[in-house]
Amino acid sequence: MADIDALKAEVKKLNAKATQAKMDLHDLSEELPTNWERIPEVARIAHEAHEALVAARARLAAAQAG
Repeated sequence: MADIDALKAEVKKLNAKATQAKMDLHDLSEELPTNWERIPEVARIAHEAHEALVAARARLAAAQAG
């Protein structure tokens, strides 16, 4: 059960990080064309954050399934 609790905490942390990355990307899009040079960097960060979140959710689902 401790492993599941640790995974839940990780998912919560990664969810917050992914949400912030999404908002950063959204904010950047609203500022365009200002700071257009940052698109690849901000998009990469958002992509990596969501990739990590999806992986953690899959690990949690697998742990909860047995």
